[in-house]
Amino acid sequence: MATIITEPATITRWDDVQHSLTGGGDGAGCQCIWPIVRNKVWQSTTLEQRRDMLRDEIAAGPPPGLIAYIDGEAAGWIRVGPRTMQQRILHTRAIASATTEPLDDESVWAITCFVVRREHRGKGLTAQLLASALDYARESGARLIEAYPVDTSTGSHRSNDLYHGTVSTFRAAGFQRGPDFAAGRVLMTRGLAD
Repeated sequence: MATIITEPATITRWDDVQHSLTGGGDGAGCQCIWPIVRNKVWQSTTLEQRRDMLRDEIAAGPPPGLIAYIDGEAAGWIRVGPRTMQQRILHTRAIASATTEPLDDESVWAITCFVVRREHRGKGLTAQLLASALDYARESGARLIEAYPVDTSTGSHRSNDLYHGTVSTFRAAGFQRGPDFAAGRVLMTRGLAD
């Protein structure tokens, strides 16, 4: 049986971050910068600039995500951190309208991205990354965590949108379903006092 562990994405693990992001899907091109910049910045940056932005963010700390390892190989990534640092969320009207939490509340964290390398899919990494993200957020002083997953039961999702995670994965981790804020997308929350 494979051994799965997670570790914070620190600059000493930069090569592992890149290995996690480049194993399939949009992670290689996005560099998980999409959640933290506004659309104008996103559209005007190159892959190299996005990679540099992520590297700078990780170097400055605190870690903006976690890396999952299977038997020592970097296999997956999750972005988790204060919602106030994720500009895309703060400036998405549909999300801002759906949440009941003040947008400037630094105790509210958000999970905005999952990446799992193709060869490691179907091994429970997303659930493990989510469980570790909850622990990380709690240990870092978060009061509540939001997520914006895809409701795969509606059949109206695109497979490329699954980087948001799925409603069923968040429900299994104790998240409460909030309002739908876009076609096939749902606000989900979990308090971290429990």
